[in-house]
Formats: sequence, structure tokens, C-alpha cells
Amino acid sequence: MDLGTPRVTALVVAASFAAGLNVYATVAALGVLGRMHAIALPPSLDIVTHGWVIVVSVALYAIEFVADKIPAIDLVWNALQTFVRVPVAAVFAYAAAGSLSPAEQLLTTALGAVIALVAHGGKTAARVAVTPSPEPFSNAALSVGEDALAVFLVWLAGRHPYWAAAIAAALVVLIVALARIVVRSIRAALSGARRQLAATPR
Repeated sequence: MDLGTPRVTALVVAASFAAGLNVYATVAALGVLGRMHAIALPPSLDIVTHGWVIVVSVALYAIEFVADKIPAIDLVWNALQTFVRVPVAAVFAYAAAGSLSPAEQLLTTALGAVIALVAHGGKTAARVAVTPSPEPFSNAALSVGEDALAVFLVWLAGRHPYWAAAIAAALVVLIVALARIVVRSIRAALSGARRQLAATPR
């Protein structure tokens, strides 16, 4: 089915953000919903509806479900997933844009990769902030929320792709804005520390 450039872009934006949070849940959700005809996928993405792809994705999601909820282990897991989430989002975007012009396909691929990277970066930063907490429930709650958001965005992309894309885009802007605030705060703190050291009598 030729979804047209706007709908393809909306699907890519929503699914790429979801993949940045949990790529296995995203692929499984796309496969199941596509197989049930609850979401319209471009013909180039029919592979995600194959039974073996869904089974493998669910199995990998089960592993991530456990690893992503254990403090410290989740940081290692998320670091390794940098080499999975972003490339898979890029491949998904490239395949989804197969009906577009070569230039549009490349732009869509880059868009998918960047969005997944931002979502993944935001998730990893949140884990770094939460992991030192002495109780284990924060990690688990955050992980469940991320998984639910990923599946919700995929489902919403099938029903209302533009709303799903708008939510994902808003979250990208929020993550980037928060990152800039954190970077400025760190720079200000380091600058203040240097001034104090320079003013200390020797």
C-alpha cells in the first residue's frame, strides 16, 4: 500500500522514537498489528509481519524486559543497545520510504536515525539519573512506562499517524531542551569551580 509521503513520514517519526525506547517491543508491535491489519504498513515492511520475526522480537523483548529493570545492568544493556536501536530505526525508515524518491528516502532514513538516537539518549540519561536510587522500584516503573509508550506510539501510528508523530516530535523537542539545560548547568558548575580554585590563596 502506498501510504504517501506525509503518512510515511508520520509513521517513521513515531516508530523511530518508539524504537529508540525499545526496539524489540516496537518491531513486535508493528508485526502483530500489521498481521492483524490494525495498522497499514508499506509493502516493503511486510517482513515484520512474518511469524518468525514476531517470535524472535518477543523473545528478545523478554530478555530486555528483565535486563532493563535491574539497576546497573540496565546501564550496560542500554549502552549496548545504542548499536541496535539506532541502526534498526534507520533500516526501518529506509524500508518504509521505499516508494519515495531516492533523496526523500535518504532524508527519511536520516530522520529515523536521529529521532531514535534522541529517544535512546533521553532514555539512557533518565537511567543514569534514576539508577543510584537505593530502591529498585524507580527503575522498574520507568522501564515499564517506556515500554508502554513505545507500544502506544506504534498503535497510535496505525490509527492516527499524525497525532503519533506530533507526540513523538514533542518528546524529541523536550529531550533536546532538557539536555541543553543540563549541559549549561554542568558548564556553569565547572566554570564556578574553576573560578573558586583560581581565587584560592596558594
